[in-house]
Amino acid sequence: MHPAFSVIFLTTLIGAGQGLFLALYTGQLYSVFNLVPGQDSHTFYGYGSLLALIFLAMGLLASFFHLGHPERAWRSAAMWRTSWLSREVIVLPSFMGMTFLYGLTHYLGFNPVLFTISDVFVVNLTLLLGFLATGLAFLLFLCTAMIYACVKFLQEWATPLTVLNYTLLGAASGFTLATVFASYAGIQLVSFYAGWAIILTSLAFISRIASLIRNSLIKPKSTMTSAIGIRHTKIQQKSRGFMAGSFNTREYFHNASAVLFRSIKWIFPILVFVLPIMILSSSTGTSSFALFALAFIIQYTGLLAERWFFFAQANHPQNLYYQTI
Repeated sequence: MHPAFSVIFLTTLIGAGQGLFLALYTGQLYSVFNLVPGQDSHTFYGYGSLLALIFLAMGLLASFFHLGHPERAWRSAAMWRTSWLSREVIVLPSFMGMTFLYGLTHYLGFNPVLFTISDVFVVNLTLLLGFLATGLAFLLFLCTAMIYACVKFLQEWATPLTVLNYTLLGAASGFTLATVFASYAGIQLVSFYAGWAIILTSLAFISRIASLIRNSLIKPKSTMTSAIGIRHTKIQQKSRGFMAGSFNTREYFHNASAVLFRSIKWIFPILVFVLPIMILSSSTGTSSFALFALAFIIQYTGLLAERWFFFAQANHPQNLYYQTI
């Protein structure tokens, strides 16, 4: 398939925003159980939520460059009963709104106790808003990934690993970003977030490698015989039937050289997984903002390459018919 850079930026930016919010809420939950030190709501959770919203907004903005008629974007939510894209269009702004409320209540210090559980666990307003936003974050991961995983004839996408990869990669990048933010804010959760970032990046590495191995073993269901409808034991295509390009040849081919395609397959695991883990592991004791920022920049650059490869690797069955150019 032809990778659209607007969609590449959309999925990677909102994934990092979702992951950052999940990191913020995880830190709050741990502090409720006194497993980590509590942090100042005004500066850390308030500004952290703002940073998550910035990433989400940038992803939403990037999506408009993929629309032929941006003024009709509101219509994309109309098919929510059957379309995962429509569901994503609904869930994304809902998640952004809940993240805004979560950050605003922290920033204003408006956090009344709502109820208690067994006289031990105190549920306040921000904890409830964070719980609802967490549900929307995971629902958004599901909607975004299922846009591709539900396309059965693209065998490289039609697997539960697509949903798992989108979730783990977004969470890993978000926790790495949280490490950067914690280091910049000078709080005591740097090692906490760095440790979780390493764990999630490692899990994402296992999941993504599993999908690469799976895809390398795929046996295409379509053949030259089924593509052109000629029953013969030996078919060799000499021409695609016309000289100029068309929608089919532009949108269903990645148009990259075989060398570049193979190179990215080996480059993105190093950028997304190996280098960030090495930097995070070696920098945890120093709490160096510059090194943590470098880890996130490298990881996000790798995610752009990973997402490009994700789209480019999907081989549309129609390419059997238009394979000779």
